[in-house]
Amino acid sequence: MEEWRYIDLGRPEPFVAQTFYEAVAKAVSRGISPNTLIMLNPGAPYVCVGYHQDVEKEIDSAYCRENGLPIIRRGQGGGATYLDGNQVFYQIIAKDSEAVPKQVDEMFRRLLTVTVESYHRLGVTSASYKPLNDVVANGKKISGNGASHHEEASILVGNFIIDMDFDRMARVLKVPDEKFRDKMAKSMRDWVTTLKRELPEPPSSERIREVYIDEFQRSLDVKLTKAQPSREEWRLFNEELRPIYSSHGWIYMEAPYSTRKPGRAVKIAHDIKVAEVDHKAGKLIRIRTETRGDEILNIKITGDFFATPKEAIFRLEEKLQGVHLEDEQLRNTINDFIKETGVEIPGITLDDLTQAILKVKVLL
Repeated sequence: MEEWRYIDLGRPEPFVAQTFYEAVAKAVSRGISPNTLIMLNPGAPYVCVGYHQDVEKEIDSAYCRENGLPIIRRGQGGGATYLDGNQVFYQIIAKDSEAVPKQVDEMFRRLLTVTVESYHRLGVTSASYKPLNDVVANGKKISGNGASHHEEASILVGNFIIDMDFDRMARVLKVPDEKFRDKMAKSMRDWVTTLKRELPEPPSSERIREVYIDEFQRSLDVKLTKAQPSREEWRLFNEELRPIYSSHGWIYMEAPYSTRKPGRAVKIAHDIKVAEVDHKAGKLIRIRTETRGDEILNIKITGDFFATPKEAIFRLEEKLQGVHLEDEQLRNTINDFIKETGVEIPGITLDDLTQAILKVKVLL
């Protein structure tokens, strides 16, 4: 049985909540600290963006400033998100551990077993692992997770979602227009769930910690001993990490590689995304979709064109549900629809519609 350390950070301020574990990872990697499990609730709301994102493209930074929401860029990838005290974080940092596989996909598979079993014990019996990095309940995301390596240390971070402010989550993101925001908020409600929604009475943060700690030890054959962060870990955080993560240059730096794409897409949960693109043909075509992988779940086709009969576009949108973002399949579906209905869209061809919809695929 491996001997690990457990740190309960309580409800720390956002920079500690989001980045302190990286100071621990430095110490674990250097052999200064033992393998460690950290748990906490953010002490205040904040917005977090992934390492490969541009803040000004992803986040409504003016809204965040006006509402006192700090923006923090994490050192790992992933998408932008809103976080608050209604989530319990677990942060796992290990070196040379039998409990933590080195390969990221195996790390997710092994460690998310702990999360799944903890949800079962909390009453969410439908919880299951969804590769690569989610836990779902009744098909809806109920835990998001990320993994990385720092020098010799492996890291996995994730959460239990007690409740979620879907409107605030949608509000902090930069979107083309309010219709897109409304669609995004609805999609979040459709594909993300919480302990509050799944159970008559959600457990307290303390109960979640208690169950997770017990399951962590049982599933991974690990013994946890509660302790406080070391002086060296606080020094690493205050002297090396905080100055970087709180600097304007870090938060607002351009993404390390080009992320310029024709349109906007937001990941909702696992493989669900909401996207919008414009395509200029003889007339402007605007496509807004909700997709699962490359399958169209819902689609809205608008623009400055006109169709005869005008209701035909609504019927085409219905026809495209379940179709995949593949040239031949799209082209055949649209062509069959045109033949069946006799719809006329002056200035817009079959190829125009196909290419407009295919632009969504670039964003996925």
